[in-house]
Amino acid sequence: MKYKQIVFDIDGTLIDSEKPILHSLQEVLLRVTGRKYPLEELTFCFGITGEDTLERLHIQDIPATMELWLDILRQHENEMVLYGGIEELIARLSRDGYGLGIITSKPRILFEHDLGRFSISRCFHPVVCADDTTEHKPTAGPLLKYMELSGMDKGDILYIGDSIYDSRCAENAGVDFALAVWGSHTRTTPANYYLKNPMDLLSVL
Repeated sequence: MKYKQIVFDIDGTLIDSEKPILHSLQEVLLRVTGRKYPLEELTFCFGITGEDTLERLHIQDIPATMELWLDILRQHENEMVLYGGIEELIARLSRDGYGLGIITSKPRILFEHDLGRFSISRCFHPVVCADDTTEHKPTAGPLLKYMELSGMDKGDILYIGDSIYDSRCAENAGVDFALAVWGSHTRTTPANYYLKNPMDLLSVL
């Protein structure tokens, strides 16, 4: 067994949440700034915290805007679905004895709300959310915290995500990275492995 722990990002990796996240961000920005941002200008938000997103957009009252964004996002919860093949992959990895974990830029309350609706959420431990570290992706901070909680070394872990921030987080921590091409829609992000669909991971392992 080359890796002991398979660690996943959430948005764009486990959950297809692109449209609800972008549309809810577009709506909150329209309310707060009066400007309707084109969706393509907002795709940078995937892989970083909501606070970092709002800071890059030069929002003045970030806490209040973040609260409004979360309220709007909850109204879109039924649009969030697991990618095809994810449930089968998680069941197979669990059966084969791999440890499963999560590293996400979501705050824990949003992690519990978004992924907690699906039965696979019980399969992941530990879970590192934005609240758990002072440094976030693309720094090594989240993966270093994961290693601390799991007792694993960097060579024991394969991290799977969809964004350049996930890739850089893994690189900075010295951890191997697999790109979830099914969520990122690109093969240009640096990665050790490129996975066209979730079950492709089995050929890597």
